[in-house]
Amino acid sequence: MAMPMQISLEEVITMLLSKVESLTMNDENNKTRFNVVVRVLYKKGLITDQDIKDSLRDEHHMLKELGLIQEEPSEDVLNAVAESILQWVRGDVQSIRRSMEEYEKKIKEYAREESRKSTLTVASPEVLHQLDKLSPPPGSGNRGGKLII
Repeated sequence: MAMPMQISLEEVITMLLSKVESLTMNDENNKTRFNVVVRVLYKKGLITDQDIKDSLRDEHHMLKELGLIQEEPSEDVLNAVAESILQWVRGDVQSIRRSMEEYEKKIKEYAREESRKSTLTVASPEVLHQLDKLSPPPGSGNRGGKLII
């Protein structure tokens, strides 16, 4: 009878992280290849701005028909997505940089808004138990409430 193989949790995690890293590198490599090929086709006039918009529209129509999305995006949304793709295909670094800066500003504003929201923190049972120990005994005028400020 064969002995069961033992493997540590650390070894499993290391193997999984290695695989994730490999997949990430492969994904980036594929993105680069795809971008290069699309730019070549665009520069040669084999792909037009309208082709990108039509393909986006077709993609969303297909996703809706498959039931993967509830509704197709509006024409304004499709145009915005198409323009974003076209900026990348054209290699419009200035527009991409501006878009990234706008996105970063929006994220920072959202983070500021979230940090302004009031929060309610509930004490853990251990803290409440410690407070019970510190509370004066019953009958000493204490109503038994615990308020932490």
